[in-house]
Amino acid sequence: MLMPPTIRNQCGVTLIEVLVTVIILSIGLLGIAGLQSRLQQSEMEAYQRSQALLLLNDMANRIASNRNNAATYVTGTASPLGVGMTCPSNSGSRKQRDSSEWCSALQGAAENVGTSQIGAMLGGRGCVESLGSGQYLVTVAWQGLFPLAAPSAGVACGANSYGSAGSTCANDVCRRVVTTIVRVATL
Repeated sequence: MLMPPTIRNQCGVTLIEVLVTVIILSIGLLGIAGLQSRLQQSEMEAYQRSQALLLLNDMANRIASNRNNAATYVTGTASPLGVGMTCPSNSGSRKQRDSSEWCSALQGAAENVGTSQIGAMLGGRGCVESLGSGQYLVTVAWQGLFPLAAPSAGVACGANSYGSAGSTCANDVCRRVVTTIVRVATL
């Protein structure tokens, strides 16, 4: 005589399903948190770039409006204005006032929190180079938040100032630059 199969109750299957669902949801939420963090870094990079472009255009306009003395604005790449530098005196010629104001802006003087100046890019530096024939290369350099590709070798402003050997920012991969050329015609 054959015995009918016995029916066994399954216990714990729902609990396993719930655990798998919780693990999948937690992985998804960690991914969203990572994406949010990356978006905040990208937003800060975009903010710094917009600040750099404003300061770049500011100096380009200052040079263009004082075109008779454009050659006096040249700083070269060895002595940039900005963070870590002593700003020139704000008295005297128009060029001295322009250089002093640009230097202060690069250091973040536009916005203060307590005694800290936070109104510009991280480590903002500015250079003005003469290209000859009435042309001047204006450059603003700053430190990015994460490594990318290093700027082209032809842009020396702030080179080797944003990272040390062995760090994630070695070889200028955290240095960001924007440049423009100001052409001063002889009239």
